[in-house]
Amino acid sequence: MPAAHPAHWPWPTLMVQGCTSDAGKSTVVAALCRLLARRGLRVAPFKPQNMALNSAVTADGGEIGRAQALQALAAGVAPHSDMNPVLLKPSSDTGAQIIIQGRVRADMDARDYHHYKSTAMLAVLDSYRRLQHGYDAVVVEGAGSPAEINLRDRDIANMGFAEAVDCPVILVADIDRGGVFAHLLGTLDCLSQSERDRIIGFVINRFRGDIGLLQGGLDWLEARTGKPVLAVLPYLHGLQLDAEDSIQQQQQRGSFDIVVPVLPRISNHTDFDALRAHPQVNLHFVGPDAPKPPADLVILPGSKHTRADLAFLQQQGWPQYLQRHLRYGGKVLGICGGYQMLGRQVHDPLGVEGSAGSSTGLGLLAIDTTLAADKTLRQRHGQCAFAAAEVSGYEIHMGISHGPDCARPALLLAGEADGAISSDGQVMGSYLHGLFDHPAAGAALLRWAGLDNAVSVDLAALREASIERLADACETLYQRLSTLPHGRPFQQQQ
Repeated sequence: MPAAHPAHWPWPTLMVQGCTSDAGKSTVVAALCRLLARRGLRVAPFKPQNMALNSAVTADGGEIGRAQALQALAAGVAPHSDMNPVLLKPSSDTGAQIIIQGRVRADMDARDYHHYKSTAMLAVLDSYRRLQHGYDAVVVEGAGSPAEINLRDRDIANMGFAEAVDCPVILVADIDRGGVFAHLLGTLDCLSQSERDRIIGFVINRFRGDIGLLQGGLDWLEARTGKPVLAVLPYLHGLQLDAEDSIQQQQQRGSFDIVVPVLPRISNHTDFDALRAHPQVNLHFVGPDAPKPPADLVILPGSKHTRADLAFLQQQGWPQYLQRHLRYGGKVLGICGGYQMLGRQVHDPLGVEGSAGSSTGLGLLAIDTTLAADKTLRQRHGQCAFAAAEVSGYEIHMGISHGPDCARPALLLAGEADGAISSDGQVMGSYLHGLFDHPAAGAALLRWAGLDNAVSVDLAALREASIERLADACETLYQRLSTLPHGRPFQQQQ
């Protein structure tokens, strides 16, 4: 619960940028959000522009990056579409669906989007100002690196935003990758003088070893740059936090084997976080041209480009693998785009995901899907139709499925049927993301798949414990930030 008297915090807006992608920006923002919330401050996370295929549905019916939903959880506030006003969901190597303030605006290639950035910046500033007026503090996450010279023109994600709103920046580098001092100095060298002045200090992330052996380097860095190292954060193993995009293989745990093909446009693979943490499950992500191991359950994941990823599965020999898997009594589950692929046909008459046309599906469910222009975005709660178990999650899709197997739904959500089950009970599909997140539903699905003694895993509790552990590790960072001088220019006075 918030404290009766909120603590003083000198930074109404603070931005966290990184030397590289995956330097730790998302986790540092989440930690600061939790630390500020612990002290009674009403805090909001914010990411001006995000590129990710893992997304979440907000209470206001919008779509934002998964990391910002996690950061809102850390802050103890409901996720809102203003927290990530520009979301880019890649549909090819050069094109993406553009989502502005939670709603699909257009599909653009990289060059067209570059020209559109000035318009996107208006939405960014509009959302930021609403958060600024509604919260005591806003903690902002940058994207990629501010040192990407080719993206500096019309930048809305890093220093372009920081300069527009006149906020201080902390710069995070990942020491586990090696070259941490070169990353920090090289990034500074790529910035203008006003941008360098905006950086109030450094955070070195994922350190393991003897801190005494690092001290000489820290002293050298501070002397060379005139900026303090605000914190050296430890490498925290076993955190259960939503990934923004990267897929992490599970270490072998149990004896129940689940196989997931890694599609070129796989989306919302956070659907498998509860399975990664499950003590009885051995989760295999199978990439292109990789051997396909035997499985008890095969799950086809969501996709940003269903027909193209369906063609990929066919080219990679998955239809033959699935037929053999089913002959031996295995089960198959499809989620969202994976559910659509299990059917007989996928129609895209409007060219929603590319060229208009139809594709022959895997034929494992008697359903057909038609992609539509309007995207379905909603949070859902209900019951499993195949077991007495509560389920909850969210829908993000641009298609409607129908056919004989829909008469055997997978779920009942607020009285509405969702998904389908084959006549022999071996194949199931659903539009609901987060199927395994609710402990009861996750255990019921594993029992359906053949794990008779399936235990429950409480993903929400694991996530909460990870946020608390992360915040505890960042306490020193909070203390240093609380005591830094905060006049302008932001550069630390020596």
